Amino acid sequence: MPTTLRDAWADLVLGATCVGCARPGRLLCPWCETALPRSARPAWPSPVPEGLVPPYATGPYDGTLRQLVLGLKEHRLLALRGPLGRLLATAAQAALSDVRGPVALVPVPSRPSSVRQRALDSTYDVTVAAARHLRAAGRDVTAVRLLRTRVGLRDQAGLTANDRAVNLAGSMTCPTGGLVRMARRLPRVRIVVCDDVITTGATAREAQRALQSVGLEVVGVAAVAATRRRVDRVPMRI
Repeated sequence: MPTTLRDAWADLVLGATCVGCARPGRLLCPWCETALPRSARPAWPSPVPEGLVPPYATGPYDGTLRQLVLGLKEHRLLALRGPLGRLLATAAQAALSDVRGPVALVPVPSRPSSVRQRALDSTYDVTVAAARHLRAAGRDVTAVRLLRTRVGLRDQAGLTANDRAVNLAGSMTCPTGGLVRMARRLPRVRIVVCDDVITTGATAREAQRALQSVGLEVVGVAAVAATRRRVDRVPMRI
């Protein structure tokens, strides 16, 4: 079916509109898809959590990028996993610019209650899509669920930077079972922590801590977007 007819059919039957410009048709129209970022840049939070590995994002968390993230996470628009996966792959590729050999993309874990409520683990799904794109480009990459959250972890929405850090301190673990299975498949693997949005960096830093605590080498953080006031900030060196 030609693109124009497919878009017209989707609008008539599904009532679909583009999340970026509200044009009737596909969830991401060809014009908005073409305008998506094709590269990623450093996205240091401010202030930078001590010891955070280099984080990368494709752009600020607003406009179409924000609508893509929210469309999947909050409205379960599953077709958006594709474009979000391509964006995350771009950020992961930037984090891996000096890395050779096998790589595991490890998503930050979602709270089990959120996964049950939404019937969706959006971060993991997008990470899987990103790994697929990187393999197609010739990288030895796989997506691996290694992290779990502790009971009692609060929703991060609305928390201040300090509250986020307190809430997340010691909140993630890396169970032995996943490590053993990964070691069999991917010896000497390097790790990229993956998330949809970098905000304060507390989530990424806690994921990094949990992974490093079991001897894994974390080389970077990749995200689709970063909050605008934090994009391209370079940490102070003392």
